[in-house]
Amino acid sequence: MSEVVARPQGAPCRVSLLVRNLPAAQDFYGRLFGWEFRPGPQNLGPYTRALLDGHQVAGLGALPEGRAIPVAWTTYFSTENADRTAEHIRESGGTVAVGPLDADAAGRMAVASDPSGAVFGVWEPHHHPGTDLTGDPGSLAWNELITRDPTWVDKFYAAVFGFTSVEVESPFESRVLLELEGRQVAGITGLGDELPRDRGPHWMTYFAVESTDASVARAGELGGTVVREPQDSAYGRQATVVDPEGAAFSVIEAPRTA
Repeated sequence: MSEVVARPQGAPCRVSLLVRNLPAAQDFYGRLFGWEFRPGPQNLGPYTRALLDGHQVAGLGALPEGRAIPVAWTTYFSTENADRTAEHIRESGGTVAVGPLDADAAGRMAVASDPSGAVFGVWEPHHHPGTDLTGDPGSLAWNELITRDPTWVDKFYAAVFGFTSVEVESPFESRVLLELEGRQVAGITGLGDELPRDRGPHWMTYFAVESTDASVARAGELGGTVVREPQDSAYGRQATVVDPEGAAFSVIEAPRTA
C-alpha cells in the first residue's frame, strides 16, 4: 500500500542520482519504473524530478563536465538546519564535501561522507520536502548502509541524526536497524571482508517493484547488469542491478500475504 510520508528529523527523505548522460538515464529509469520527469532546481546544473502518479520519488541530475567521480545513488537525510547538521558531521568524524548550499527555493543541502567513507546527503526542505511516496512499485522502499562493521559507524549516525540502534541477529552478517521515534527508518549491514573492494562502504537504495524477477529482466533489456540475482529474504524477494552508467540499486518485492 502506498504511503505519503511526513518524515521526522534525521529520517531518509530523498534519493538523487547524478549522471553523465541525463536523457539516457531518464529513458532507462522511466521505462523501468514508469517515472515521468519534470524540471527541478537548475542553479547547480541540469536537474529533473522523477514523478510517479504525481508524487516525487527521486531526483536525476547531470554531473558537471570534467568531474571524474563515480555515478551512484545518494541517500539524503532530513534536517531542520543543514548548516548545523554539517557542523555535527565534522565534529563526529565525518567529512562535508559539498555545501551547505541552496537548491533554488526547494531547500538547502549538503553532501558528506561518514568516517568509513560512505557518501550521503543532508536535505533541509523549504518548498519541497523530498520523496513523498513509498511502498508503491517504482517508489522508494528502503535505504541500507553496506559497510564492513556496523557496530561503530552506527554511533556516528546516532550522534548526527539521533538514531537509536537495534541489533538484528543473523548467522550470515552483522546488521543494525536505525530507529527514530520508535520507527525503523534505515539499516546498516556489515559484510566484513566480503565487502566489495571496488565499491567500499556505500548507501544502497531499494525500490519497490511488483515482481523482482520481471524487473531484473527488464533492466537487462534496457542495458543494465545484474550483480546479485533475485533471492528470497525475510523482507521480500530482492536483487541488485547496475544501470548503464554503473550506478547500483536494489529492487525488492514485498512478500505476498494470503
